[in-house]
Amino acid sequence: QVLLVESGGGLVQAGGSLRLSCAASGRTFSTYVMGWFRQAPGKEREFVARVNWSGGSTYYADSVKGRFAISRDNAKNTVWLQMNSLKPEDTAVYYCAAGRNSGAIMTSYDYWGQGTQVTVSS
Repeated sequence: QVLLVESGGGLVQAGGSLRLSCAASGRTFSTYVMGWFRQAPGKEREFVARVNWSGGSTYYADSVKGRFAISRDNAKNTVWLQMNSLKPEDTAVYYCAAGRNSGAIMTSYDYWGQGTQVTVSS
């Protein structure tokens, strides 16, 4: 089992920035693809970003391209989501996830964190 714990959420004004962190357990973190998803009230969970095992390949949802950046440090068992130019529609609970061969599809991830709340005010 891989344990994932998100942190860094909070309240920010539109146009501001936040940096989310996801700390992972285990000795095999470097073998996993890591992703970020989000879920707003009353909506389905949606894909945000993912990074491959080396950190050299990233992919983003169209809604966050140019604003968000995902990165990882395997030596620290940590993945980050840097969020810039935040909009009220970015308000959601953000979840990190781990999978052995995963992309934008939620069901392709095997492990999930508990989520961290991000609220963007207008």
